Amino acid sequence: MAGLFDGTALERPVTCEICGQPVADCNCPRDGQGAVCRPGDQPARVRREKRRGKWVTVVSGLDPAASDCKALLKKFKGKCSAGGAVRDDGFEIQGDHRDVIVEALKQMAYPAKPAGG
Repeated sequence: MAGLFDGTALERPVTCEICGQPVADCNCPRDGQGAVCRPGDQPARVRREKRRGKWVTVVSGLDPAASDCKALLKKFKGKCSAGGAVRDDGFEIQGDHRDVIVEALKQMAYPAKPAGG
């Protein structure tokens, strides 16, 4: 990506609008198109479903590239002592852990809400 005044003596690298560092050194979470996507911009919905007679907690509404769903899943699997899997726009945890996951997501600055009944 070309910087400001590219090719002149006043050349400057493109910087991140959030942290102010050059884009190459920036660690801000970005979505698939490269735009900054903070946790507060991802409204997470946590619902519970009954599948084959057992409860499953489903977290949806997260950007898979910006939120690193694999790392979140690993954290929640350890916190809930349960198994889980990554899905298209989020992940699921075995068992009814909706309230625990909503509170943990809120502490991580995600605007999480419980969904369903």
